[in-house]
Amino acid sequence: MLNYLLDIYENVENEERLAPRRANMPPMCDMLQSARELSINFLCLVLQGAFSQTRQNRSVLLPYVLNQNLPRGFLQELVTLQSSDTFRQIFEPVLLGLHAHLQQLSLDSDDFQQPLLVLTELCEIRNATTNTRPICNLMVTLVSWLPDAFSPAIGKELQRLTFLGPFLGLSVFAEDSTKVVEHYFKDDDIKPDNLRLVTKTLQHRLEFIRGEMFRVVHALLVNGETREATLHFLSTAISRNLKRSQIQADEQMVSGDGFMLNLLSILHQLSVKIKLDKVDPYYIFSPKSKINIKEDTRIKTSCPEANSWVANLSKDPTHVWNDPKFPTECYFFTIHCLHLSLLPISRKYQRRMRATRELQRMVEELQQTEEMWKILPNAQRNRQHLKRWKSQVKRLKKGKLCAEVVLTDETLARRCLQFYGTLSQFILRCIWPSSKQLSLPLPESVPPLFAALPEYYLEDIADFLLFIVQFVPEVLDDPSTNHITTLITVFVCSLHYIQNPYLTAKFVEVIFVLNPSIQPRTEKVSEMILMDSLATKHLAPALMKFYTDIETTGSSNEFYDKFSIRYHISIIFKSLWAIPLHRVNIIKEASSGKLFIKFVNMLMNDTTFLLDESMDTLKSIHETQELLDNNEEWNKLSREQQQGRQRQLATEERQCRSYLTLAAETVDMFHYLTKDIQKPFLVSELADRLAAMFNFNLQQLCGTKCKNLKVKNAEKYGWEPKKLLNQLTDIYLHLSCEEQFAQAVANDERSYKKELFDDAIATMKRAHIKTEAQIQSFIQLQSAVEKIRIQQSKAELDLGDIPDEFLDPLMNTLMKNPVILPPSGTIMDRSIIVRHLLNSATDPFNRQPLTEDMLQPATELKAKITDWIKSKTK
Repeated sequence: MLNYLLDIYENVENEERLAPRRANMPPMCDMLQSARELSINFLCLVLQGAFSQTRQNRSVLLPYVLNQNLPRGFLQELVTLQSSDTFRQIFEPVLLGLHAHLQQLSLDSDDFQQPLLVLTELCEIRNATTNTRPICNLMVTLVSWLPDAFSPAIGKELQRLTFLGPFLGLSVFAEDSTKVVEHYFKDDDIKPDNLRLVTKTLQHRLEFIRGEMFRVVHALLVNGETREATLHFLSTAISRNLKRSQIQADEQMVSGDGFMLNLLSILHQLSVKIKLDKVDPYYIFSPKSKINIKEDTRIKTSCPEANSWVANLSKDPTHVWNDPKFPTECYFFTIHCLHLSLLPISRKYQRRMRATRELQRMVEELQQTEEMWKILPNAQRNRQHLKRWKSQVKRLKKGKLCAEVVLTDETLARRCLQFYGTLSQFILRCIWPSSKQLSLPLPESVPPLFAALPEYYLEDIADFLLFIVQFVPEVLDDPSTNHITTLITVFVCSLHYIQNPYLTAKFVEVIFVLNPSIQPRTEKVSEMILMDSLATKHLAPALMKFYTDIETTGSSNEFYDKFSIRYHISIIFKSLWAIPLHRVNIIKEASSGKLFIKFVNMLMNDTTFLLDESMDTLKSIHETQELLDNNEEWNKLSREQQQGRQRQLATEERQCRSYLTLAAETVDMFHYLTKDIQKPFLVSELADRLAAMFNFNLQQLCGTKCKNLKVKNAEKYGWEPKKLLNQLTDIYLHLSCEEQFAQAVANDERSYKKELFDDAIATMKRAHIKTEAQIQSFIQLQSAVEKIRIQQSKAELDLGDIPDEFLDPLMNTLMKNPVILPPSGTIMDRSIIVRHLLNSATDPFNRQPLTEDMLQPATELKAKITDWIKSKTK
């Protein structure tokens, strides 16, 4: 009967189309209209089950809709001409049938496309009389539109049980759909060309899904009667998935990655035309906000302080909370959806990569030692481990390929980049009026609106750029990148605007990874940052200050974290030094005050530690390698001892590579800085330590025990003793133009001996790393040091025993410029206490706060010392 009635409707349509003049004239037009209405009315009765004895749960109309077997215009009339009760009885089963049908589908075939097209078509049908979309109105009244949560897995429920959940849940991720893995990635070794083809195919399918779902959600939003329900659905989808931002989220509690990315893509497309002038920056603090940030860490204030500021705003009669408008809500939904979707997926991908590498290492280790364990009682257990680990590696690799389909999607990445460009503008407007030209330094007082923003508004921008540089750096060639680079420059150069030093460190890391020496494809973006007018004036001093400040962060890992952060700074600094404009500013900063001296002090601390650790691990590696070469001694060790030494060797090799990589950069920085800058390195609080450090390491490289540093495959560790010796001796020559340096070298009683320089000169000649003129300069430095040594010996004899009150209490040396430390009342030599204050702003005798400007001259004691010296040297 249904086919018969549809044929009647189609015949009416054909008649009107083929003979339009006759069809528009009575009585033909009346007859056709009557036939159309009768066919529609009888169809409604059939669809309601009036002519069937058994009530069907499934919609008999659905197969016709899915197979596109309906006459043109039929759905439009069926949707718009029926009463509300009839309409619901007909179309609720259609919607529920679409929902159920799509739950069985995935991206392993094209079958998922038709249900999406049908849903889009239905949602876009408008009733011209009432100017509403009837299907949209029906959809939000379904029991399954947004049911209440009944378990802790509120995010997973939302995806599984809501009407739109299965449509938004179409995904390529292995955790979301095993069918995609089995269909596209069943081969263990998929060829690169095939992989590219599969990736493009899946990316096009994802874009189709996101495009159709955008049309559905857009229809729901432009329909006035369903806008609020749709916004409520979107905000609920975000709020129920807040746990996705956790480092290790329980995937059984939250919506899947595919669901969140599809939702994100819809929000991107909705927000693309939003003007920032239409976004209320106070929305997230408003009592009417659909987003809760009360427990979120803030940029420059604590949660209680931020909440107190909001409470005071509410009491302020001059402040009015605006009613939320769609542009504002949509914009903030997009910010928070980004925080819960793409970036957690990227972090999960990194964890998967680490797990794969670790499992692969365990497999290789066990296979390499098979000869040792195959005769042992635990051999069977080891074989089971191998089998299980290999299976896990295979599964993780397939999951990685699925994730890369999304992570390398240029369309998605570009949308995110463009949105983060607008977010960068939004954040900068919170600290600087858009009507004024941005300039540095920023005001000392941090605007409370900016201070109270969630910290991840900034952190997500940095994380996204790190993600982009790794996967799709080509999308950075976009105008929106300008806004992001400006934001990075502003906050790296305004350290007092960010409370968390690790957030600043992340921005520094972004500048580091954009460096052409790290990622050649981002040279333009790196140049955009380094050559920005704000950066040329302020970036180098800011990096020096941050290099110093990062010494203490409050974290339990601060000691090791600082080396990684300072390595990033050193690479950036090297790039700045190569740019004349920046070099001039660095030299100017070096001669202008204490910042450069503090920077050099920290550079010395790092170089001392890293070279010491490098040398120690090299000596240990040397010993182990000698033991391995001595079969007789090696075979005396038990199997457990041999395995222990091999594990120790592997650990030391990793440590050695790390230490030498970091040490090479610090020494290199000394090398190029001292070429143009000398005097700041030789101030009283630095000179002696600097000379002692170089003397000690010169002794390591040229002394009698230098053979202990010889290892096999030195390049494997980045160990280049000839290059290190060349740089160290260059630094001696750079600084030798200043008289204070020879004095500082002579003051070093621990490492300096005339024989040390003799050995160094002989090594330089043997290794051919210096010209004859340079060697002569080195010899002249040696002569100057020896002359000072003779004078020092004579002075010591003349002075004899020094009274205790004239000795510095820390170093036990004669004070030249005694000062009083107010917190403890102790008297010390100024150069020694200032050296201490460079590392710790405390009184060394009671740990109370102390700064250089608090020191008080001990004039009476100084006069006594002067008189005593005169009496001894007459």
